Amino acid sequence: MATESHSKRHDSLQSICYKRGSLQLLDQRKLPLETLFLEIKGADDGWHAIRDMVVRGAPAIAIAAALSLAVEVSNLEGFIGTSDDAASFLNRKLDYLITSRPTAVNLSDAATKLKAVISNAATSAFEAMSVFQAYVEAAEDMLKEDVAANKAIGLDGASFLRSHIKGSKSLSILTHCNTGSLATAGYGTALGVIRAVHAEGILLRAYCTETRPFNQGSRLTAFELVHDNIPATLIADSAAAALMQAGRVDAVIVGADRVAANGDTANKIGTYSLALCAKHHGIPFFVAAPLTSIDLTLSSGQEIVIEERSPKELLYTRGGLGEQVAASGICVWNPAFDVTPADLIAGIITEKGVITKAGNVFDIKDFIHNATSHCCK
Repeated sequence: MATESHSKRHDSLQSICYKRGSLQLLDQRKLPLETLFLEIKGADDGWHAIRDMVVRGAPAIAIAAALSLAVEVSNLEGFIGTSDDAASFLNRKLDYLITSRPTAVNLSDAATKLKAVISNAATSAFEAMSVFQAYVEAAEDMLKEDVAANKAIGLDGASFLRSHIKGSKSLSILTHCNTGSLATAGYGTALGVIRAVHAEGILLRAYCTETRPFNQGSRLTAFELVHDNIPATLIADSAAAALMQAGRVDAVIVGADRVAANGDTANKIGTYSLALCAKHHGIPFFVAAPLTSIDLTLSSGQEIVIEERSPKELLYTRGGLGEQVAASGICVWNPAFDVTPADLIAGIITEKGVITKAGNVFDIKDFIHNATSHCCK
């Protein structure tokens, strides 16, 4: 079971603190009023930390899951079995971790890649520990790669906005939910773009929605923006349309939990509403996400499984952790995500560049093919 740590040696914006054999996750349910880290000792702790929203954000979920198992096998003593037994052990644990939150594709994508590493190691190794070692090293590589990808997304997004938006010397950007350092291994996706725009001196103001019912925007995004001294304003979710109508938004940038092959995007509930408002007011709406968030096996967003959260998140304050505010006996519908159709999205900002439309249609498969072919040459 995860244990608490009030250690002061961590950067408050580093949600994942890892060294081989040890993993601590920042309990984001406590922010911004308390900085508390939970010690994660294995896959079971990792599953509960993800399911209970100690850690959230599609990239961070994948990394936390992979590292929770890495910590477990790093500290595993007396494992009796062959390399094939070790592979079976790891694969079962990964399958279990995937069930923690099914909508975010990054988690299943990471598991698929790690299973390939496990399979290759089991084929060539004679000892179980060699398979475990290969897994740990692969999980650690994912941590490093996520930070690098996020920084590339930020730079690509800032460059694209600077060259494609009129009056880009002074931009006001609206974002939703939390897509920063707390939702990734570091820097962020949509919030990473805002960070990069600010670093270039062309950000007038960032606007963040409160993002009910779990308030990731008011608790987490606002926390990051204040921490980084980025000019920012918090708004109620229901104020976004009025803000756009007042001419105070130049672009909307959000993250993604899963992007289908046609560009339909699942993201935090309320994203679809923002996209519709942006379309009405002629404001470009962008998705910022690593390629690992793209699921080419799904032809459209209709195939994306949408997680439904506990009614308590609406019935009680603090995302279900506080006092009751709704009438007892009322029925609740609480989807965690909605799907924004591709025709409302102007571009998808990735670590390999910005995916734009040709004839009002995204060709994501071709983009990924060209991007990955280029990097392999």
